[in-house]
Amino acid sequence: MRKLIILGLLAATVAPSVASAQSYGEARRSERQLREEKRDLQQAKRNGTRRDVQEQRRDVRDARQEAREDWRDYRRSHRDVYRRGNWRAPFRYTAWNSGAQLRPVYYSSRYYITDPYRYRLPRPGANLRWVRHYNDVLLVNVRTGRVVQVHRGFFW
Repeated sequence: MRKLIILGLLAATVAPSVASAQSYGEARRSERQLREEKRDLQQAKRNGTRRDVQEQRRDVRDARQEAREDWRDYRRSHRDVYRRGNWRAPFRYTAWNSGAQLRPVYYSSRYYITDPYRYRLPRPGANLRWVRHYNDVLLVNVRTGRVVQVHRGFFW
């Protein structure tokens, strides 16, 4: 009897989290819908009345909020991709800012993010690489060692 009760409680706690998990496709679809609603808003501005524009703005704001929640759900359900790592780096944590100069040990190939699309990072340009520094992501110019962009707390 005790095992049955424990199994029931376990199922009750696991079922809601499985039901709310977002797939990558669902998150992408909500983002696409957001772009469509934004385009409709621009069209309403050109053609419509003030009330139409206000309603469209409200719809876009709500859609934007939903898209953020969808991506948050996706990241929660795919924690293995976004988990913190034990990097055992030969240096300690430093909060880098854009424009800082890094030594090559900080952006060696060991720390490159080889698939930025997996993390929804934009494609790096020529001579640029996304580098993981503890839980931060840095966009580094590998020729000069300069930090171009910083995303703090990206991996949580």
